[in-house]
Amino acid sequence: MAPSRGCGGKNFYDTLYGSLVYHLSDFVTMSLTLEQVHRIAHLARIEVDEAEARRTLGQLNEIFSLIETMQAVDTQGVEPMAHAQELAQRLRPDCVTENDQLALRAAFQAIAPEAEAGLYLVPKVIE
Repeated sequence: MAPSRGCGGKNFYDTLYGSLVYHLSDFVTMSLTLEQVHRIAHLARIEVDEAEARRTLGQLNEIFSLIETMQAVDTQGVEPMAHAQELAQRLRPDCVTENDQLALRAAFQAIAPEAEAGLYLVPKVIE
């Protein structure tokens, strides 16, 4: 994850090392070549033919273009958020709400393939 430039234009690295830190986006536009796509596929041990490599190149360059567009947005003074909406999750109390637990359990276990002593029996998966 790239460091944020919010909070007064400083990020962790600016604070740690001073203002001599340069960001890649300040110097280079991001795009890949067909050679680089083949190299990435080789490193990932993925076999790609020429047509698929060209499609992937176009898709990756579109993603990089979107990243460049988002990096161009001025975020100075914008506080980081954990979620896009400031909502609190409503939680219910963790308590039993059914009155007749034993009858419900017996009804559900009656249709289960195997049950014993109030427990559902399942096949052994890991030896």
